[in-house]
Amino acid sequence: MYIPQLPLEQLRALVSPGKVVVIYGPRRIGKTTLLKKYLEGEDNYLLATGEDIFFQRDFPSRSVDQLKSFIGNKTLLVIDEAQFIPDIGLNLKLIVDHIPHVRVIVTGSSTFDLIKQIGEPLTGRKHVIQMFPISQMELNLVENQIQTKANLESRLIFGSYPEVITSSDLNTKKEYLHELVSSYLLKDILAYEGILKSKKIVDLLILLAFQVGKEISHQELATQLSMSKSTIEKYLDLLEKVFVIFNIRGFSRNLRKEVSKTSRYYFYDNGIRNALINNFNALSQRDDVGALWENYLVMERLKKQQHVRLWSHNFFWRTYDQKELDWVEEREGKLFGYEFKWNATAKAPALWLETYPNASFECINQSNYLSFIA
Repeated sequence: MYIPQLPLEQLRALVSPGKVVVIYGPRRIGKTTLLKKYLEGEDNYLLATGEDIFFQRDFPSRSVDQLKSFIGNKTLLVIDEAQFIPDIGLNLKLIVDHIPHVRVIVTGSSTFDLIKQIGEPLTGRKHVIQMFPISQMELNLVENQIQTKANLESRLIFGSYPEVITSSDLNTKKEYLHELVSSYLLKDILAYEGILKSKKIVDLLILLAFQVGKEISHQELATQLSMSKSTIEKYLDLLEKVFVIFNIRGFSRNLRKEVSKTSRYYFYDNGIRNALINNFNALSQRDDVGALWENYLVMERLKKQQHVRLWSHNFFWRTYDQKELDWVEEREGKLFGYEFKWNATAKAPALWLETYPNASFECINQSNYLSFIA
């Protein structure tokens, strides 16, 4: 079953001569499917993958004549997993500048190589689309509200990867997520120069899985894993760049006692988080429902922000005397505060309203979460 992908219309609007469209996102979330759907309306294109060793060898020529010969009479060049191509940024710049009739789309499942390679060469020459696992906004196109609420528990436990969503068998979902973690999750990191301790990275992720929505101490993680703080910080940065985890910082503007230098980490998908700790139990048998709910809402909100172009700076808010909000958005000069509760309601902290009298507040729970994420 194909679930309509909202980035498809965005892709159609952005692809044009003189620009490179870069699609980022985790592995196995549907980037290749998106390309295939887009290409259904094209008949004169060249499709290649950066994982092909022959393409890796032949494409990075840094010669306009060789690139022209390689592309031939095609009017569209599509490169999947472009992060594996040496000098990809410089070659794409040559194509944009010297073969101006060619439209270009590239995808990547990690940013630590691709951003570095294409950032400066393609300044002013690229559009970026970030993809996530399937969003509730996309699922709204194929299910009604009754079905959505019936599927909520499954989304909290198994997540929203396409093959998980489209499978109705629980064992199949579990096996797929375990295989995803073991075979794909760290593939790009382990291919990165100097990264050898895969078990340490998995151990780090497991520690993060048990601390979703809580402030993270890099020094504490380093002590627990018998690693240096600098190595922990390096691994966390890489895990963000391969779209496994997402980091937000504390919001601070007016109070000295506001926490602003710590981080909270969320997983791009609940299913990945639960596979790492090997816990697919029903919600009635869990003591981490609050963490699952918070992680789910955060990631679905990020998807919505991307889909509807809701440009926002995202934070959490906490003071040293334990006043806090789970989620704060700053956009257009205004502050929007949110507290996430699974089975309860909450009032805005008085200090939040006193400190930021023009800010809003809303408690997001099962009764109103759909308007927040979709």
